[in-house]
Amino acid sequence: MDTLSFKTISANAATVQKEWVIVDATDLILGRMSSKVAKLLRGKYKPNFTPHVDCGDNVIIINAEKVQLTGNKWTDRIYFSHTGYPGGQREITPEKLMEKSAEKLIRKVVKGMLPKNKLGAKLLGNLYVFGGAEHTMEAQKPTVIDLKALK
Repeated sequence: MDTLSFKTISANAATVQKEWVIVDATDLILGRMSSKVAKLLRGKYKPNFTPHVDCGDNVIIINAEKVQLTGNKWTDRIYFSHTGYPGGQREITPEKLMEKSAEKLIRKVVKGMLPKNKLGAKLLGNLYVFGGAEHTMEAQKPTVIDLKALK
């Protein structure tokens, strides 16, 4: 028996096959969509997933303004931030954040589901969010993906 055939193959930057995918956020629940998008960004749906390598896909989210939240989360959930100065704690609800920018809301939620290190910051750079149905990534020939088909 040849034991060399049982080696674990670890992906690296040269062997990774990155793809471009489009996710339509129309009438999707924000948290459920974001968790699947975070898995796509990490590459967890790929058989050659390696935890310390950026082996995920580039994800384009369109119709970000049409995302949904269940219950009273639009007004009851509070996101905290701090300016770094004494008394600089700020709070904002998803409703107010959505009024400012739907892109910021989705990026904030997906960022919370990625690793809190340099790799997580790099993975977040592979996320492109657009409020409407138009996007500027036609040159990459992205494929449309149905998130409901993913686990």
